[in-house]
Amino acid sequence: MKLRLSGKTSVLRLAVCALGFSVLTTTALVATIPSAFALSEIKREELPPPLSAPAGSDDSSPATVPIPDPIHTSQPPSGGAEKPGDAQSPSQDGEDDEGQAENTGDTPLPEIIYDLQRLPEPVRRMHGLILEACKTGDINKLRPLVGTGDSGTQLSLTEVEGDPIEFLKGLSGDSEGQEILAIMEEVLSAGFVHTEAGTPQELYVWPYFFAVPLEKLDPRQRVELFKIVTAGDYEDMQQFGAYIFYRLGITPEGRWAFFVAGD
Repeated sequence: MKLRLSGKTSVLRLAVCALGFSVLTTTALVATIPSAFALSEIKREELPPPLSAPAGSDDSSPATVPIPDPIHTSQPPSGGAEKPGDAQSPSQDGEDDEGQAENTGDTPLPEIIYDLQRLPEPVRRMHGLILEACKTGDINKLRPLVGTGDSGTQLSLTEVEGDPIEFLKGLSGDSEGQEILAIMEEVLSAGFVHTEAGTPQELYVWPYFFAVPLEKLDPRQRVELFKIVTAGDYEDMQQFGAYIFYRLGITPEGRWAFFVAGD
């Protein structure tokens, strides 16, 4: 009996030793396998690198409107913006408190507007035409809307050579340009700001984020921002100090002035 018991015990000890070796081997193998990326690390698109040159255009052309600079978070506090109106009902009548920024500093934040009825008719028409073209999924529908010559639509902070529609298509992550159309549609569906009213640089610009310091965005506004950019993009822009993703401007006369990203 003792021999049998001793034999059984020896077998158990061998099994335990083998199991221990197997666990150690498995642990070593797992340790050599690189961990998978977190979903938050996989970005839809990298932000373009900041440029040191100003985002303006040729002053020799009277039809050219300079691109307004993004508002950086490093500027002195100028008061917080009130919560915007319902972004899902842009046709509702404008209220006095619709996106109106509090004037508690020397430089008040611009009013955030959602009501398209407050746009001049030429601006509202161009906004509708671009939005309609985006929804078709055919990037060539933008061709009649892009300006040419001195009134050309600025599509980059640097000079664009060749066909503007092909350039836009090249910005897209897909071969047909549908990603860039989707981004443009989301940009035009956000609230907007009216800048430089009564001056030659007067513009209506979408989205309003470029004109509001990122730390001034309330939770509802950040939800609107995340319809356009990823959380990773947002972190990059926080480090940069401003919204530098795509924005689109239209002049009071209804000319599509620019669609650019960067600073």
